[in-house]
Amino acid sequence: MEFQITFDYLCPFARNANEAVLNGLAAGREWKVNFRPFSLTQVHRGEADAFDDRSASGVLALHWGIAAREVDPDNFYAVHRALFAARHDKGLDIRDEDVLVAAVEEAGGDVDAIAKAVASGEPAELLRTEHQQAVERWEVFGVPTFIVGDEAVFVRLMSRGEPADVDRVLELVGYTDLNEFKRTRIPR
Repeated sequence: MEFQITFDYLCPFARNANEAVLNGLAAGREWKVNFRPFSLTQVHRGEADAFDDRSASGVLALHWGIAAREVDPDNFYAVHRALFAARHDKGLDIRDEDVLVAAVEEAGGDVDAIAKAVASGEPAELLRTEHQQAVERWEVFGVPTFIVGDEAVFVRLMSRGEPADVDRVLELVGYTDLNEFKRTRIPR
């Protein structure tokens, strides 16, 4: 199964779904996954460009995640998980570069290579390109969105890190007669 999943380190639901994908890969799921950044800050700003605004909430963390994906792919999964943890487990300010450095170090990532890539501006351009492509091609509006071929679905998984939840989502992506399925209340 080949698919894409969008992420922004600001969103707890993106964290649940991305961790589920990472856990599924670690458990041996035969998924080929492209982790696609999508800036919630950009969505909320509208026309004003947030892609290279390092002071904007979440944008710098996206740059670091993209840089890890591009220049340190062997450690990307661990770095990806650590960046979500910095925000959601530790409640840290992911606009602070020291927080991002610590997360990458903790994950065993190549801090120097990632920092150099971020400083080059290439991750900001990739964020702009991948975000805009997601909007134009699949009409993505949030995270997490699962993309399979030409089909895209926005989901909110309530459980954290459950690969079986991803299996269910992937089964339903192709069922195009179901447009929306939303609970009126959460049974928790």
